[in-house]
Amino acid sequence: QAQLVESGGGSVQAGGSLRLSCTASGFTSETCTMAWHRQPVGAQREWVASISPSDFANHRDSVKGRFTISRDKDSNTVYLQMNNLKPEDTAMYSCKTVPGFRCPHDIWGQGTQVTVSS
Repeated sequence: QAQLVESGGGSVQAGGSLRLSCTASGFTSETCTMAWHRQPVGAQREWVASISPSDFANHRDSVKGRFTISRDKDSNTVYLQMNNLKPEDTAMYSCKTVPGFRCPHDIWGQGTQVTVSS
């Protein structure tokens, strides 16, 4: 069964760092564009960052210079390094595959909670 499992969330103070992991099982994620999204309580889900099979990365403007998406194809894992966290980064973070030519999967992980206190 193809699935994504996130880990690495937690509670930190503003200015702190966390690294989120998203590990795929049941399929090879290296042919997929992978994305991180987040959803604050009471708000809509928003895209945070994505990385292509050729490792081209893109980040939303509000996290540029603070967050970095990367991937390790050997471990079938995508990471989101988050530095200089702010209270407005508080949200449930989820990873997903982006279906495409060489990626038949449209899968969401269960999410991991990030809470940043001021």
